Amino acid sequence: MKDCIFCKIIAGEIPVKTKVFEDDKVFAFEDINPQAPVHILIVPKKHISCLNEASNENLELLGYIQLAASQIAKQKGLEGGYRLVNNCGADAGQTVFHIHYHLLGGRVFAWPPG
Repeated sequence: MKDCIFCKIIAGEIPVKTKVFEDDKVFAFEDINPQAPVHILIVPKKHISCLNEASNENLELLGYIQLAASQIAKQKGLEGGYRLVNNCGADAGQTVFHIHYHLLGGRVFAWPPG
């Protein structure tokens, strides 16, 4: 998508703070406004606006993101636990309309979240 900031980051048109992981399906990098000691954004290379726009053809990719998150969490030493968050829609706080997941860790989290 032409005007999508995450698509531009994936294409290398916009630099990231620190790339954490990349393969043919996902790109993961440190959030520029971290909400925890570890705050990684995991973004599929395929543009999907939000989870509501996903379809059965995206099942494998969505599952793959979960496994990538687990690998990144291990790499970052988050054995004690972490939170994986997807905001879907403006009311949930989604500000970039390219599906992505926030991997948060390195501190104890409260429930329910804010």
